[in-house]
Amino acid sequence: MKKLSLLFILLGFSLTSIVAQVSCLDSEQLKSLDLKWEQALLESDISVFESLLAEEFIWVHNHAGLIDSKAGLIERASDKNLGATGNPKSRISNDVQTVILGSTAVISGFTVVDRGPNPVTYHFMRTYSKIDGSCFLIANHTMTVPKDDE
Repeated sequence: MKKLSLLFILLGFSLTSIVAQVSCLDSEQLKSLDLKWEQALLESDISVFESLLAEEFIWVHNHAGLIDSKAGLIERASDKNLGATGNPKSRISNDVQTVILGSTAVISGFTVVDRGPNPVTYHFMRTYSKIDGSCFLIANHTMTVPKDDE
């Protein structure tokens, strides 16, 4: 009986460990989720915006020239002439770092966006929160990185 109880306890710890490893609040899982966000911006994928963004989502763009809500981003993405972010040719993230504290994570790094004729580099900082077992993007801040000659 003691062996069976010990087996159940060990199994419980193993399952807890496995669940923790696949949590959205894991650095690699967050980076993967953030790449999904970048791809959704590239493709104006409304289904990803609807499932990933918290209802309270806010996106402060360069120098607060535009501040988006979830509804505002979806509305713009629905316009094929505008797209979510001006119909870029590519979006490439680099130097991505994560900080996880409790049920919140901050991801920051750089994204090079090519809309032609010259790519523009942005610094980003995004906040994800785990709510009812799923991670949602609740805030995004992007700022243009000046070129060396500016």
